[in-house]
Amino acid sequence: MKLLDLHISGFGKFHDRDIRFSDGVNIICGQNEAGKSTLHTFIRCMLFGLERGRGRASRNDLYSRCEPWFDKSNYGGRLRFEQDGIIYRIERNFQKDQKSLTIVNETDGKTLEPTGALMNKLLCGLTETTYSNTISIGQLKSATDDGMVSELRNYIANMNTSGSMALNITRAVSLLRARRKEFDRQLDADAARNYTTLLGEIRNIEKELAAPEYENHLSSCRAAHTEVQELLSRKQEERESLLQKTASAKQALASAQFTDQASIETYLSEAKGTWFTYTQAKSTAGRPLRTVAAVLALLLAAAAGAGATLQYTGRFDLTASFAAAILPETVAANLPATTAAFFLAVPAAALLCLSLGLFWQGSRLKHETAMTGKILQEMFSRHLGDQTISDEAMQAFEARMQEYIRLAQVVEVSESSLQEQAAGITSLRQKQADCDEALAKQQRAQWDLEKKLEHLAHCKDQVESLKRILAENERIREEIAAIDLALDTMTGLSSSIRDSFGLYLNKTASDMVGGITGGVYDSMSVDENLNVFMNTREKLVPVSQVSSGTMDQVYLALRLAAAKLLQTGHDTMPLIFDDSFALYDDERLRAALKWLATSWDGQIIIFTCHQREAQLLTANRIPYHLIRL
Repeated sequence: MKLLDLHISGFGKFHDRDIRFSDGVNIICGQNEAGKSTLHTFIRCMLFGLERGRGRASRNDLYSRCEPWFDKSNYGGRLRFEQDGIIYRIERNFQKDQKSLTIVNETDGKTLEPTGALMNKLLCGLTETTYSNTISIGQLKSATDDGMVSELRNYIANMNTSGSMALNITRAVSLLRARRKEFDRQLDADAARNYTTLLGEIRNIEKELAAPEYENHLSSCRAAHTEVQELLSRKQEERESLLQKTASAKQALASAQFTDQASIETYLSEAKGTWFTYTQAKSTAGRPLRTVAAVLALLLAAAAGAGATLQYTGRFDLTASFAAAILPETVAANLPATTAAFFLAVPAAALLCLSLGLFWQGSRLKHETAMTGKILQEMFSRHLGDQTISDEAMQAFEARMQEYIRLAQVVEVSESSLQEQAAGITSLRQKQADCDEALAKQQRAQWDLEKKLEHLAHCKDQVESLKRILAENERIREEIAAIDLALDTMTGLSSSIRDSFGLYLNKTASDMVGGITGGVYDSMSVDENLNVFMNTREKLVPVSQVSSGTMDQVYLALRLAAAKLLQTGHDTMPLIFDDSFALYDDERLRAALKWLATSWDGQIIIFTCHQREAQLLTANRIPYHLIRL
């Protein structure tokens, strides 16, 4: 990879800034606080991205420290580089709510999808960790971080087993362990117990469902309820109709001032008696012989009275003729005149009484005829609408009374029928209540049945689900067994890798340390934890016992050796030094720069606040490109 140029839209103190790079050595010179580290950080963020921390960590994280000073809405930029003869352009927006990444193949003129495989290719197989621990060398950070140990161990293991970096043993082990934990979490330890419990519950529910109370009589109960309800409705309608008819009949009787058949019969009997009295009185009072007899009796009474008076006063002697006619001769001859007068007075009085009696009886009959006629006229007027008294009227009256009698009989029959209907309706209502209770009971039973069936179906669904879970548990256990076997295999492999861990790194680092130190040291050893030892003829000297300048040179050789090994099979990324030679004296710096310029096959970018690097390169006639900040 060769960096061509970059444009900073907004990053830290930089705003709308362009910088171009050239092949070989690039010296970026600037005073302290000129932005060298900011520019170094921008290159790394353009390659690997910039994530913002969460919570309190976001207050002073890299995202916050690198936010633009002037326009925070314009946070990002672009980086152009050449790799394998193709020019690429990376554009990034670091804004948290507008974060974006665009990769353009300028040679072919098309935008590429930023997949993991593409980024791995463009970054020459380096991760951000290996980038920061190899080719990107910050201020006084030639020494490698602890994270580099696992990266190098994995790389060496891969090279030792497969001859390439296609296999990542450390990552594979980590993934296998993570996968095993995931499988452990997926295992349902209670599945077998729950499965057994559910089977027992299903058997119990099926046994309950076989009980007689769950037999479905709902249809028959509903049919019986409907039948009773329809019959009750029909009976009620009949009763209402009969009630209306009975009420009308009673109203008709009441309007005629009758209550029942007995009252009508009594009224008719009274009417007949009145009619009989009326006809008899009228017939008797209308006879002329009665009047003649009364008058004749009155005349005879008057004549007898006059004779008695004359006999008594002596003016007329009726004794001989009258007494002789009615008494024995001896008695009549001896009767005095007063006695004779008495015998004349008695018939006179009797005839007078008879005449008076006949006249009184005639008057009474007339009065009785008038009274009974008036009563009959009132009866006929009320029931016939006509006051005419006649035999036809009486017959019509009797016919009307017979109608009332029949109407009263109908009312009596209707009331009896109403009582029977009331009793029948009461019975039907009780039967309806019984049907309602039976229907409600059956509905409750069916509801309970449906709940049990629903629960049974749910249990069966759970059983089927648990069957799948148990099958999945079995598969997961097989997977776990396979993972455990793979982990055991890799553990054994790692043991053999540790024995040969330093072979690749030691050889490459030893070749480089001689050139960087100018031949002062030409051999070094690195153990699996990246502990470095200098090889002398007498002993292995820990790098901590050499001078700080030599120590920095040794770690630089280690970084470059690791970078070379990690980038095998890929294009080489530029070496970036950010004030990394502060502890170098002029002789060490000259040797290091000369070796880098002649031995490193790739671009070199040196950030510095001094002029030493440029002066030494100029003195040694080594070409370079100077960029001033």
